[in-house]
Amino acid sequence: MSTTTPLLQISGLTKAYPGVVANDDVSFDIGAGQIHALLGENGAGKSTLVKMIYGLVKPDRGDMRLRGNAYAPVQPSDARKSGIAMVFQHFSLFDALDVAENVALGMENPPPLRDLATRIRDVSEAYGLPLDPSRLVGELSAGERQRVEIIRCLLQDPKLLIMDEPTSVLTPQEVDILFRTLRKLSEEGTAILYISHKLEEIRSLCSEATILRGGQKVATCDPREKSARALAELMVGQLLTPPERAARATGDVVLQVDGLSLKSNNPFGTSLKDINFALRAGEVLGIAGVAGNGQDELLLVLSGELASPSDRVRLLGQPVGHLGPNGRRGLGLVAAPEERLGHAAAPDMSLTENAYLSGAGRKELVKNGFIDWGKSRDFAESVIARFDVRTPGPHVVARALSGGNLQKFVIGREIEQAPAVIIVNQPTWGVDASAAATIRQALLDLAAQGAGVVVISQDLDELLEVADSFAALNEGRLSAPRPARGLTVDQIGLMMGGAHDLHAPEGADA
Repeated sequence: MSTTTPLLQISGLTKAYPGVVANDDVSFDIGAGQIHALLGENGAGKSTLVKMIYGLVKPDRGDMRLRGNAYAPVQPSDARKSGIAMVFQHFSLFDALDVAENVALGMENPPPLRDLATRIRDVSEAYGLPLDPSRLVGELSAGERQRVEIIRCLLQDPKLLIMDEPTSVLTPQEVDILFRTLRKLSEEGTAILYISHKLEEIRSLCSEATILRGGQKVATCDPREKSARALAELMVGQLLTPPERAARATGDVVLQVDGLSLKSNNPFGTSLKDINFALRAGEVLGIAGVAGNGQDELLLVLSGELASPSDRVRLLGQPVGHLGPNGRRGLGLVAAPEERLGHAAAPDMSLTENAYLSGAGRKELVKNGFIDWGKSRDFAESVIARFDVRTPGPHVVARALSGGNLQKFVIGREIEQAPAVIIVNQPTWGVDASAAATIRQALLDLAAQGAGVVVISQDLDELLEVADSFAALNEGRLSAPRPARGLTVDQIGLMMGGAHDLHAPEGADA
């Protein structure tokens, strides 16, 4: 529902940083009980805008009014006291504390931890996102960390809930549960400012959308009255062309995994159990799974961050279980993990330095024992240019990039190394429709050039778009890969839940 008096009025907000104007005279209103979408490309200014609303950033100009009164939060605690909560895309959690302790830190007046743990269990179960309050956050998967953020906010009974890409790591069934909850909150009068790059999701959930482009507001509309294509055109200023799927033949096996079982190095992780698959040159293998079912462990063992019995993993016919990441990179296998900031990229190092860390060997960035910084910078600049990474330059540190732009850099850095095999986990998490299409097309181009590609993703539309074959992880077990053609989103969602014996629908092409 909505009211004639806005809950939050935003008038002329402007914020500039050296080399870029993040927000330029942005104005719009959010009504009580309204589910309001905030759309835009990566770098359009969405993150800066919500940080100003939440008290993390001070605007250079402009003002806000909350319930008709002047609103200028100096810090997030001011926002929370005013009834504004936020689910961050980059998790604001302390690894060394457990779930209940992290939730308590986000509350102004938390109850005793024992009572809070009970509330966390009750609310998380009701939302279909179960959490153990006693688990250390450092041991949680990215999907489970997102659950902590969502539950922490909902426990605060907010009047405005800001959600930044909340469904990125949820199955379709979990998204349905979350949407039912958000609609109920809306009916009860809670406003929701919803950031997502999933345009069909926006059309299903939101009653109004504000679109940013280049830091400026370019439109406000009812997304239910627009097609996803029309929304995308408003965001990017041009029509998006879906990536072409060129017919191609697969070649020899480039990555073979036989009977791989491995205990997780994380006491709260998921051990791998009898993993088997053969990836061929030119093939894209899509692997789905609900967060915490072994995706991280699978990437770690395939990339070489976790050692395995040598004969269980073969790369180009050669046993590599004993080799670490650099050894496997030298043979042609590269990987991009799910956690981009801290795992895929060193937060306080420049993009040039991060390019060197990954590409030193394959891009020959060392000369006579010394780092060739000029060549490393050129490598970083080539990634920035090809993948349209919005940044003042390669000297910028990784943590200064928006989540989507850092994702484009991380994935692009690996693709630019022309690998024989590439393994990516959540390759388009948090990027806009245009960037997602670019990343997916680049992966398909690699496959067309003869590379083997493994895409681990919880975006089922993505898997259906790029995968030649499909498998699902559940409790550390991988279903037998099967042709992706003819599979439906519902079938894949069920397989992610452990129903691995589904048959293709009658009449579907195999």
